[in-house]
Amino acid sequence: MIRAFQILAAALILAAAYFLIRTDYDDAFVTGVLGACSFFLSIRFTYKSRAPERTTTSDHAEDNAADQTIEPESDQ
Repeated sequence: MIRAFQILAAALILAAAYFLIRTDYDDAFVTGVLGACSFFLSIRFTYKSRAPERTTTSDHAEDNAADQTIEPESDQ
């Protein structure tokens, strides 16, 4: 899914460049926006798949920090 969005983004950006060369600015704008949306969707799906991994890692780190006791400083 991620790779499909990346390929679609590249194809749409190339199509936008082609439309710019032909001076068809309306079509270039639309395909450029769709290419940018596809690119950002690929990034979103990349981070979404890693989210559970990050939360379990941060929960594990918080549990370890809570298990460690902090000794009070002694007055000398």
